[in-house]
Amino acid sequence: MKIIAFIPARYDSTRFPGKPLALISGNPMIQHVYKSALLCHEFSDVFVTTDDERILNCVREFGGKTIITAKNHTSGTDRIAEAVQKMSLDKDDLVVNIQGDQPYFEPSSITQMITPLMEDSGIQMSSLKYRLTDEKEVKNTNNVKVVTDKEGFALFFSRYPIPFYRNPKSVKIHYKHLGLYAYRHDFLHRFAGFPVGQLESAEKLEQLRVLENGFRIKMEDSPSDSVEVDTPEDIKKVEEMIARLSPNRT
Repeated sequence: MKIIAFIPARYDSTRFPGKPLALISGNPMIQHVYKSALLCHEFSDVFVTTDDERILNCVREFGGKTIITAKNHTSGTDRIAEAVQKMSLDKDDLVVNIQGDQPYFEPSSITQMITPLMEDSGIQMSSLKYRLTDEKEVKNTNNVKVVTDKEGFALFFSRYPIPFYRNPKSVKIHYKHLGLYAYRHDFLHRFAGFPVGQLESAEKLEQLRVLENGFRIKMEDSPSDSVEVDTPEDIKKVEEMIARLSPNRT
C-alpha cells in the first residue's frame, strides 16, 4: 500500500488572488506547504496539482513535483481525482489531500488521520478536528466547524458555530475542521463522481458532498491546530507561528 499526498492549488482565489505564490518569510506559500508534506514519512510521494502555469513553474523552481489539471474543478478533491487518474495507483492505495493554504501542520497529524483507514477497511475517508477555545475563532466563518456522532463520524460541517447552545450557561464545545483529508483510492473517484448537492452549494464545503450521498467521514481529534491563510492579513500571523515553531521540527 502506498500513501500519496496531493496539494491542490489554484491561482484565482476570490478572497486572495495568487494566494499560493504569496511570500511567507521570503518563500512562496506553496513551498512551505510542500516542505511540511515532505516531513510526513508515511508519504511515498508528494505532488502539487494545479491549473496555473505560474504555480507550476514556481513548484518546479524549488524542485517540487507537479501535475497539471483542468480549470473547471469545483473543489480540491475533484482536482486531485483528475491527477490520480493520470497515475498508476492500486485500488488499495491511500490518497491524502493537503490544502494549498495550510503552510504549517504537524506531521503527526497525518499519522493520526490515516490510522483509521489502516486499521479498518470499512472506513473510506478520514479527516481531523481541533477543539476551539477562543470565542472569536468559533465565530470566524473562515473556520469550518464540525459535529460528530458518538463513534467520531461527522454529522455536519458548517461555517457557523455548531451546535447552537440554547442555554447560555451550557459548557460550550466547538470543533474546528482541519482541511486535511485521507481517502481510499477507489472511494476518491466515487466522491468526484457525485453531483454537487444543495448543502455543498450553500456552505461551499466539498466534504458535505460525502454526507449528502450517505457516506461517512471519520474524524480524529488533533492535539494541534493547523495554520491556514484565508486573507492577506493572515500572512503575518503565519510568519510569527512558523518562526516560533519551525526550529522544533526534525
